Amino acid sequence: MSEQLPLVVGLGAVDPSLVAEVFSGRCRFVADPTAEHLREAQGAIARADATLDTVFLDRTPRMRVVARTGVGVERVDLDAATSRGIAIVVTPGAGAIAVAEGAIAMAMHLVKRLGRLTDLVRSDRWADRGLVAVGDLAGSTLGVVGFGRIGRHAATLGAALGMKVLAYDPVAEPPAELRCGTLAELLAGSDVITLHLPLTPDTHHLIDADALELTRPGAILVNCGRGALIDNDAAFQALQAGRIAGIGLDVFDPEPPQHHPLFDHPDVVLTPHLMGLSKNATAATFTAAATGVVDVLDGREPAAVANPQWRTAAASATSPAASSGGAR
Repeated sequence: MSEQLPLVVGLGAVDPSLVAEVFSGRCRFVADPTAEHLREAQGAIARADATLDTVFLDRTPRMRVVARTGVGVERVDLDAATSRGIAIVVTPGAGAIAVAEGAIAMAMHLVKRLGRLTDLVRSDRWADRGLVAVGDLAGSTLGVVGFGRIGRHAATLGAALGMKVLAYDPVAEPPAELRCGTLAELLAGSDVITLHLPLTPDTHHLIDADALELTRPGAILVNCGRGALIDNDAAFQALQAGRIAGIGLDVFDPEPPQHHPLFDHPDVVLTPHLMGLSKNATAATFTAAATGVVDVLDGREPAAVANPQWRTAAASATSPAASSGGAR
């Protein structure tokens, strides 16, 4: 009897149809794994809300690769995975355009006051339309904080709308013609601020009360990066005080979030961490994740990993299964 294909499991909601083409003839896929499936699994596709800690890894002794649908690894114990020779595949770029579009859409919604204007029409207050000041994106300044793939797309979209673009990134240096040397410089010069940084100890609550004091009065703040980049208490106070004119949030800390008074403000737009999961982006993300799983199981180098040292530990694993190309 021929050996069964390796088992790959879903961690979180994974639509089998999105990975079927890549896995066909290469892997078996179980979207809702049992404990027995986890013990057998050699690969996994993990959604953003899946936790991969030592407790989980102890339940998956044959695991060789976990692919994240995105790039965030806050819920992954990278050291533990690396020590066990498990590749943590990430999928950068697959949803970048969709997230950038979402950020600019939020900015446009808030600048054009679409929420307040919708409420006027719904509540039969047409005569009050002159009380809502509608702004413009063209001629304003877009400040992009984090100039990776998403930030660069956001800058391109902003420029196409006639916005001047400024950029700040503490790690990847933006082009000289856009670059701000400090976050303070960007905050002071921007009408719309969009956040696209990863969450690190240095970026936690990057936008706090002190930072908000530096913003241009009436600025719009959009966060499609990580929830904890913003201190929501400080942001709510700045919004109430009129220091900023609107906030768009696609990400929260934690997720799902506990209700915050900020959420009830009429100049706040909220989405449940879905801006990177448009139809096209979702298909591309799951295809990239599934491809990364197959690459590792077939002995190839995946396109992008969060723990490049995984292969050293994997190579040192000694078992009959490992030496024959099967599960460790």
